[in-house]
Amino acid sequence: MPTISVKLLKGRSVEQKREYAEVVTRETARILKCSPEAVDIIFEDVERHDWAHGGKLTSDS
Repeated sequence: MPTISVKLLKGRSVEQKREYAEVVTRETARILKCSPEAVDIIFEDVERHDWAHGGKLTSDS
């Protein structure tokens, strides 16, 4: 069963996650030739002060 882990900066809406899950599940099942029910997606919301990019905390941007 494919398990997809998605880390996002906190603030995405439930609707955005729902749409993303639907599209990614559909395409994963198509490409990997498995049923959509076999695909798991785990969303992890990360606070801006817990994410750094280019050596700087995202919260400092």
